[in-house]
Amino acid sequence: MTWSIRAKKLTVAASAVGALLGALIFAAGGYPALLSLTVFFVMGTAATSWKKEVKRQYAPEQDHQVRRNAWQVVANAGVAGLLALAAFITSRHDLMLLMMSAAIASAAADTLSSELGTVYGRRFYHINSFRPGRRGADGVISLEGSLIGVLGAAVIAVTHYLGYGQLAAIPVIIIAGTLGNAADSVLGATLERRGIIGNNVVNFLNTLAAAIAACLFAPFM
Repeated sequence: MTWSIRAKKLTVAASAVGALLGALIFAAGGYPALLSLTVFFVMGTAATSWKKEVKRQYAPEQDHQVRRNAWQVVANAGVAGLLALAAFITSRHDLMLLMMSAAIASAAADTLSSELGTVYGRRFYHINSFRPGRRGADGVISLEGSLIGVLGAAVIAVTHYLGYGQLAAIPVIIIAGTLGNAADSVLGATLERRGIIGNNVVNFLNTLAAAIAACLFAPFM
């Protein structure tokens, strides 16, 4: 975390919150869970840093900041932290870990699809109507960005498998993470665009949606 502050990746408050969430996640899931969170942080930071000037041309109203604040950390990892707590007070420890990885996968999918989709997407569509939309706008997606998001979720799913040996968890986490990413776009196109909720709330809700989806799919593993 000290490196994150010095490298201007996290504010001091964000680093403190991240350390707390990381400790909870590690306590619940051990090194595999902490590795998933670290992989997300590395991928997200790299994607946010990539071609920032290009992204600002298409979406100048959005803040493609590399240095994340405490609220952004909570928005992306707060659900995972809550699930880590739940792992201690419920008898469904394995389920909580699966849901935790799905939440992280959704955060990864959302970050990569929005940051890299803006750069590499070719045709952009409103998620609710599939009519052509403006690159970088809330609720506007591209095929390329969506596929990058699936890849991001897949990286977290494979990390979960390598740590816990649950091969059947891979498709569950990928699907749940992708659904969470889609929920992010729908919320962005509706509630966020109308100013009812902000981006941090959208990010928190998309990770929550992914966790719920993983819970629903878990019986089919």
